[in-house]
Amino acid sequence: MNALADFSADDSQARLDALEDLSRRLLERARASGATQAEVNCSEDRGLNVNVRMGAVETVESTRDRGVGVTVYFGQRKGSASTADLRQESLDATVAQACAIARYTEHDEAAGLADPGLMATAFPDLDAWHPWALDADRAVDLALACEAAGRDSDPRIANSDGASVGSGESISVYANSHGFVGRDRGTQHSLGCALIAGQGEDMQRDGWYSSALSSDDLEAPVAIGRHAALRTLARIAPRSLATGEYPVLFQAEVARSLVGHLLGAVSGGALYRRASFLLDQVGAQLFPDWFSIGEHPLLRRGLRSAAFDAEGVATREAPLVSAGVLQRYVLGSYSARKLGLQSTANAGGVHNLKVAANAGGFDELVRGLPRGLLVTELMGQGVNPVTGDYSRGAAGFWIEDGAVVHPVDGITIAGNLKDMFARIEAVGNDVDPRSHISCGSILVGRMTVAGDD
Repeated sequence: MNALADFSADDSQARLDALEDLSRRLLERARASGATQAEVNCSEDRGLNVNVRMGAVETVESTRDRGVGVTVYFGQRKGSASTADLRQESLDATVAQACAIARYTEHDEAAGLADPGLMATAFPDLDAWHPWALDADRAVDLALACEAAGRDSDPRIANSDGASVGSGESISVYANSHGFVGRDRGTQHSLGCALIAGQGEDMQRDGWYSSALSSDDLEAPVAIGRHAALRTLARIAPRSLATGEYPVLFQAEVARSLVGHLLGAVSGGALYRRASFLLDQVGAQLFPDWFSIGEHPLLRRGLRSAAFDAEGVATREAPLVSAGVLQRYVLGSYSARKLGLQSTANAGGVHNLKVAANAGGFDELVRGLPRGLLVTELMGQGVNPVTGDYSRGAAGFWIEDGAVVHPVDGITIAGNLKDMFARIEAVGNDVDPRSHISCGSILVGRMTVAGDD
């Protein structure tokens, strides 16, 4: 089998030079066409993805993508167009199309580039570039080893949903008519396995995966397979619960979803549309007074580190929640103007949030719980962003006298997010490193659990 993607020759800087030159030429073209402001995004992505199942190769996919996006402003009228064709006639047509759209759109007082005084001027090395010299043969071997380790762990594992290996790299340039040019490059690698235990209606599925910017930081394939097996076997013979109110411990990999709901509610788009349960809540006590969340965009080898946001605004460390109080919203320049505020350098999203722990590890949290529900999986999308009402299907384990006693399935957990935030009793230090939201397990003191009475 021949390699389908070659990451051994690192030509990323030369390719970034070419994208920067292209961006500058497109900005000049936009100015010549009458645009008062303009911005350009140019990107290239390539990757290798392999999937195996039951010891056989299912797919081997090599990807190479590129894109150019042009946005122009005529006063405060905006037009955008994009292309993947880098021939000059196509690039000229893309700029012309963006200009034509702008000339016919309505004036929008919030439209325009981010303020020029907010542009980033320092570009530290954030250690995000770690190409993996991985060919298809090696990727297949890693996936097969991962799946085999899981399948061979126990005879009750009779089936598999397969194992996968992925490796990708991305380079991009953002430039605008303020004179800003920002270059970025990053890599992402992953290895995972999903297994099935039991037979017929008693089958249970679970898995595990590892992801990182550098392949050196991935867990070993055998360790991933065995961990996937342990998680799958632990779910055999689940029970339901009597409906009632119980403490709920969200394991780290699902606990970060609670932070995700907070982010959705404090994002600029939801706020200026008045579609958030946290309208006008900056300065309000939403969490216990020991609770805090900080944003750390300049972490070396952080999963979402960046010196500038999607509009070129310089990122900076800043609290989101401090002493339980919401400190700010999450804004790009457009939503900030709609709200009469200033950009928080979050156009394109947040960068490396860290939820501070006030408790020990996962085992300590379980031991400290006389009885309650441990949630390891959430299903459905039953969250109302306007009211904060929360109702989701869940699976996990029942805890009694500080120990896990049996698996649980077929239940629903419900509450209101504002109440849930206020009822957080502990955040563990068992951080799941696979997300830009760095968060341990979260214990909510009381929630409604609907089971099979």
